[in-house]
Amino acid sequence: MTMRILLIFCLALGTLGAAAQTEINPKVKSDKDKQFILGEIEKHAAEYKKVSRDIWGYAELGFNEIKSTAELQDLLKRNGFTIEAGVSGMPTAFVATFTSGSGGPTLGLLAEFDALPGLSQDSVFTKKPIIEGAGGHACGHNLFGTASSAAAIALKEWLLKNKKAGTIKLYGTPAEEGGSAKVYMVRDGLFNGVDAVLHWHPSSANDASPSSCLSIKQTMFRFYGRSAHAAAAPDAGRSALDGVEAMNYMVNMMREHVPQDARIHYIIAKGGLAANVVPDFAEVEYMVRHPDARVVEEIWNRIVKAAEGAASGTETSMKYEIVSGSYNLVPNETLARVMHNNLVTVGGVNYTPEEAAFAKEIQKSIAKAPDLSQAAVVQPFKTGGFFPASTDVGDITWVVPTVGLGTATWVPGAPAHSWQAVATGGMSIGQKGMLNAAKTIALTGVDLFNNPALLQKAKDELAQRLGPGFQYKSLIGDRLPPLDFRKGK
Repeated sequence: MTMRILLIFCLALGTLGAAAQTEINPKVKSDKDKQFILGEIEKHAAEYKKVSRDIWGYAELGFNEIKSTAELQDLLKRNGFTIEAGVSGMPTAFVATFTSGSGGPTLGLLAEFDALPGLSQDSVFTKKPIIEGAGGHACGHNLFGTASSAAAIALKEWLLKNKKAGTIKLYGTPAEEGGSAKVYMVRDGLFNGVDAVLHWHPSSANDASPSSCLSIKQTMFRFYGRSAHAAAAPDAGRSALDGVEAMNYMVNMMREHVPQDARIHYIIAKGGLAANVVPDFAEVEYMVRHPDARVVEEIWNRIVKAAEGAASGTETSMKYEIVSGSYNLVPNETLARVMHNNLVTVGGVNYTPEEAAFAKEIQKSIAKAPDLSQAAVVQPFKTGGFFPASTDVGDITWVVPTVGLGTATWVPGAPAHSWQAVATGGMSIGQKGMLNAAKTIALTGVDLFNNPALLQKAKDELAQRLGPGFQYKSLIGDRLPPLDFRKGK
């Protein structure tokens, strides 16, 4: 084994670590508040790296993040936050609160910590599951929750040092990957009284431009028929699978008559047990997406009608269960400009020679990967951004002005939900992006605490985007959180 490869493996295991980015940006040398924030996060960087690596190792799936939520709660509790655990009927959800003085703005920060099923991966540059079929942090939520907690702690120290009035609320939000936990928290009013919400997400680039996404509604349609011998007595049976297939046929014809930017996808989850038995139960899972939540509801209502018609025509019965649903993101340019300026101040991710060598090896598995130098670049500010996916952060943006960013925790070109993302999320490359996110969020918090007029401007912008008379109503109705949706996976 060459010395270069040995260094790469040491780096992957975290024994080398990243060189601390302690040099103060010239833009903040005259700003004592921001110097303080950067210093606070760097001072505790080793602890935050350990926490993120611990959660990376737990790799717990949605609503089962027992160790992960405990580690974050303990970190915050040790730093003076009051913890309310098990909120909104979700055992791993929590709200950590710190208040300085009386009055003052209230800022919310989001922290995610769930992993994805089937994406176990070691921190090496080739595909190598730690446990075949187990979960892995392919969306970087081990970094997400840790960075947000680090930012909350730094802001708390800054409030105390300056004797400023204000409240920080860190929302521990489980099961982002399909569980829509934030929707239940919004529905239950946990964001009432919050002036602005700050968040981030791991990425392969550094960007704080405002953007939107797709709203989504996910539903299980279950058909019930009557079993019989498919050859000897087919007339005695009523096929639940016929109901599913009739529904699918109608929905597929409907695709010609929905807005062009809508998305409808489905799978037949259960279609029977044997071909010679008329199936008395069948199940199909549907997802509807569109940039506007109101259009999602319209399309979903039409799909329900198709299911009802299919049941009637096949002489079966049908029930449906809304599994999850979330709104699209409402961008807030006022807050995004503040966050972008702070991201520029913090800068991108600079690799050591060892990290660059590791990243180049990772890139060999990525088609058309851009130059590694892109990790150090902060993308220019732009409006009108859109990404064709969904997030439960969306619901929050309809009730509180919200802003987010991404930092380069994955090597340039690496996609989310990939083994490459897991690999870098457990080592210094991902941890550097994590610390940059913590710094950017905390610096943005300082700006908002120091200038409450920005918060009012952000609220005015949100009201204008929503239009008169808007009242939030969740897409999940009154259902309880699906606490078992990841069990057995």
